[in-house]
Amino acid sequence: MPQKTIVALLPMKANSERVKGKNFREFCGKPLFQWILDSLLAVDAIDKVVINTDARSILAENGLLETERIIIRDRKPEICGNHVSMNLVLADDVANVDADTYLMTHTTNPLMSPETIQKALAAFNEAQAAGTADSLFTVDKVQTRFYRSDCSPVNHDPDNLLPTQHLEPWFEENSNLYLFTRDSFSQTQARIGKKPMMFESPAFESVDIDTPADWDFAVVAARYLLEKNGIAQ
Repeated sequence: MPQKTIVALLPMKANSERVKGKNFREFCGKPLFQWILDSLLAVDAIDKVVINTDARSILAENGLLETERIIIRDRKPEICGNHVSMNLVLADDVANVDADTYLMTHTTNPLMSPETIQKALAAFNEAQAAGTADSLFTVDKVQTRFYRSDCSPVNHDPDNLLPTQHLEPWFEENSNLYLFTRDSFSQTQARIGKKPMMFESPAFESVDIDTPADWDFAVVAARYLLEKNGIAQ
């Protein structure tokens, strides 16, 4: 049986609203985008990394050019801007780059490890073979007490306080990683298909940088992981 072709989609825009220039800003020793790119390139099963961008010149300034495994696609003007749906960008890549499996992630997920990526791919391949899933997305497991804005409880009984570990788990989409096929994308025009599965990613890796506070937390997490792994900064 021929090996599946896996293409990673790593969209990257020049400007960002809440953390200016974050994709190219120095993050613990290298540009932010380089962290997840290095993790993707460390996974041998990934054949190509496609960067759909309006910032080719900025990437070049940071030393990133096309290689055998890295394809830089200039983003079409009609799908540029902060208010364009990411699914439109993905649709352009899917229409122009062939693959059996597409992996989509963000530059703002710097701490996701090659090992987690490999485990997600293995789980998805197994589910596909069993016919139980057509797509995968990563989540954070949450077991805590939630309230509405009027202070009414959502998922617990205040008169019968169970330990939080006994509450029904909820799962939050963390935007770290998505796996899908051309067929599943065509069904929904989105990275999550009609028959998705969830994959719980490690808490320390699931940082998604959207705000300055997220950036500060990610720096702390990155320094911890570097120290834990014996890597001098």
